[in-house]
Amino acid sequence: MQVHIRRAPPVARKGVYELYWTFASRRQRIFERRLAADAFPWCEDAILNTYKFCNVFRAADRVSQYLIRDVAYASDAGSYADRVFQIVAFRTFSNIRTWDGIRAALGRPPTIDDLRSGRFEKALDRVKAANSGLYTGAFILCANKAYGFDEKHRNHVGLFRHMFVEGRLAEIIRGANSLEGVVGALQAFPLMGPFMAYQTAIDLNYSDLLGFDEDDYTQAGPGALRGLSKAFTSLGDYSPSDAILWMVERQEEEFRRLALPFDGLFGRRLHAIDCQGLFCELDKYCREAVPELASNRSRIKARFAASPDPIALFFPPKWKLALPADASVPAAAKQPASKQIVLDLGGATSGDGDDRAVARAARRRRPSMGRPSGQAETLHLI
Repeated sequence: MQVHIRRAPPVARKGVYELYWTFASRRQRIFERRLAADAFPWCEDAILNTYKFCNVFRAADRVSQYLIRDVAYASDAGSYADRVFQIVAFRTFSNIRTWDGIRAALGRPPTIDDLRSGRFEKALDRVKAANSGLYTGAFILCANKAYGFDEKHRNHVGLFRHMFVEGRLAEIIRGANSLEGVVGALQAFPLMGPFMAYQTAIDLNYSDLLGFDEDDYTQAGPGALRGLSKAFTSLGDYSPSDAILWMVERQEEEFRRLALPFDGLFGRRLHAIDCQGLFCELDKYCREAVPELASNRSRIKARFAASPDPIALFFPPKWKLALPADASVPAAAKQPASKQIVLDLGGATSGDGDDRAVARAARRRRPSMGRPSGQAETLHLI
């Protein structure tokens, strides 16, 4: 006799769970309107017009676009092992200026032979002096002196040598039989935490070096964990990774239920890495929209500023997207913010104390400048 055990699914926090899908729809629409060269503002959402948020699809972000086009599919990348090294190294710095500087210093992409000879480290020294730094704040990196150096980049050079000169990481990755296996191979080294290993594995999987299904494995980062705690009052019997994959499975049903437009990325649906990232963005968004759902982060640090540089879109050819010829996101000049739309969570009546707090926050009002004190405006706006 077969015994089927049903797991209790996550319990949605009314209003905030729906906001996850609303955010995805609106943020993707912004991407599409920018692609169409529409003028700012691209939506009527004051928070999205004011603050910086990642794209719904990770591969569409500027740094990922550079990695895919100019690192993973660079015409002069070299051998399989060299390409693995380049992708791992680029993601460690996550800085386009750093990689451009390395290429300029060497006259080409770095190779494992450059790592072995010391040329790579010398190139990094030159770029650091010229740019006053090598890293971005995209990921929280392990910053201990695992390889005995005071400077962070020298410890990372030590890591790369451990991986590719002394070790056999490229061969191990080539022989991996799952995305989780790639994550495990990366995570086995010092300075590679679980989330950084997962992000790097996704980058490797963008290339033609690997071909795993992105929905085979996922790993919730710190921001996604905060977003999960806001979207759900309980995860039930699900792990954070299970909950992310649960969202992947439900996407078409939820966009349809909520009557939200969402056509994906040129026909590509959300995958686990994208749904993981959306929880991180939901956490950020709620700091303004629903601030009473407190976490250890209380404000959005980065404000939106249109880049002066266009992005010529390039996605992994193996995805076979219906991408228009010469598709690019043009540079755009920011204009004054548009009107705001109210998010009303007043119907949050699940009985959970946090839900009641959210409902109170949505109803709370304050006097506005130049408005009689008897009148008020809604405090929490999206």
